[in-house]
Amino acid sequence: MSMVMLIGAIIGGIVLSAQSSINGAFSNRVGTIQGVFFTFFTGMVFLTIAVVFFGQGNITMIFEVPKWQLTAALLGITYLILIILAVPKIGVTAANIATIIGQLVAGMVIDHFGWFGGLQISLDTERVLAMIFMLLALYFIFKSNKQSHVNAS
Repeated sequence: MSMVMLIGAIIGGIVLSAQSSINGAFSNRVGTIQGVFFTFFTGMVFLTIAVVFFGQGNITMIFEVPKWQLTAALLGITYLILIILAVPKIGVTAANIATIIGQLVAGMVIDHFGWFGGLQISLDTERVLAMIFMLLALYFIFKSNKQSHVNAS
């Protein structure tokens, strides 16, 4: 089952890269906020259908959860706006690596302190080295993007 989840996460990353690129082009034509609105509106329509026909939870529990948990929706909107702004300027690869670095840094802090009910996993040398390598990857990708842009001009 873990392998299925890993493959699913990889497919999710592929879909996210495609979405980032498409949203960047789409938003250049219709506007950033309008592009985000269309994306979330379309998602709401499809998810409403899924909830009505396949939902097994209790949607009314939204009123019972701690209010801070509702900020997840605002965080999703914030991510989409920022990625739509970034992709046309720095490219999909640099934007995705920067996103992953942000996720890893936040994840390491969350893991270290065990926030939000997750596991508590201490920050160690291997995790710090992994972050250094990710930052190096971002540097080389970004440098390559800038060089390719100069050569194309």
